[in-house]
Amino acid sequence: MIEVAVTGAGGHMGREVIEAATHRDEMAVVLAVNRTSVAPVAGHEVADESDLPHLLAERDPDVLVDFTLPDPSTRYVEACADAGVAAVVGTTGFSESQREVLADAAESVPVLRASNFARGVMALRRVIREAVATLPEYDIELTETHHNRKRDAPSGTALTILDDIDEVREEREERRSSESGTTAGGEATDRVHGREGDQPREDGEVGVHARRAGDITGEHELLLAGNHEVLTLTHRAESRGVFAEGALDAADWLVGRPAGEYDFEDTV
Repeated sequence: MIEVAVTGAGGHMGREVIEAATHRDEMAVVLAVNRTSVAPVAGHEVADESDLPHLLAERDPDVLVDFTLPDPSTRYVEACADAGVAAVVGTTGFSESQREVLADAAESVPVLRASNFARGVMALRRVIREAVATLPEYDIELTETHHNRKRDAPSGTALTILDDIDEVREEREERRSSESGTTAGGEATDRVHGREGDQPREDGEVGVHARRAGDITGEHELLLAGNHEVLTLTHRAESRGVFAEGALDAADWLVGRPAGEYDFEDTV
């Protein structure tokens, strides 16, 4: 039995994680916390998050699952490091200094952080890397759409995809330089966020567009165009439950691993 702690229990994702864990025979929610007072979730009492360090020591969960905001998430992972509890983090929008705090925590406990826990997005990223490598001269535009309450833009998933594109382009440049015997000059990607006025497209740039509307769970589309053809690669999440299930799969995989930083792709 894997014993799970859940932060942000009063939020949409916290509730989804608790509900999903409750339906897994091999898991039990032993701790749920929230920054404000909320009613029990799926039969689990919700404690005040300020008591988290004490409660982690008292209830000794195997792993904590966090979908909150960067500031509290950083504190929660630090508390996990102190208590010897593994952490699965789905929060996005961390600053560089906050990412350093998470890296420090990973020296004591296993920390798995991902911008998206949908298995379909994992597959999408792999296909995108292959497409960008196969069609290096094609123009690229990335569009992400989320509900009207999402704070960070572009989304964490969009930023991860952009990093994937950069990585593929850098590997291509290094390969070409090795073949020609020259020094790699670095094929930097210029990320253009939206367009307005006179903005002719530059070689190598990637257009990035963020839309916020209604209660859309999440959609990411990459468009590649060139040579009189267009390729679009799209993932659409139709329920937050897909992220909760993925995070719990990650939690199941993470428990018992050595201290260190992990990614969702490590689980397959």
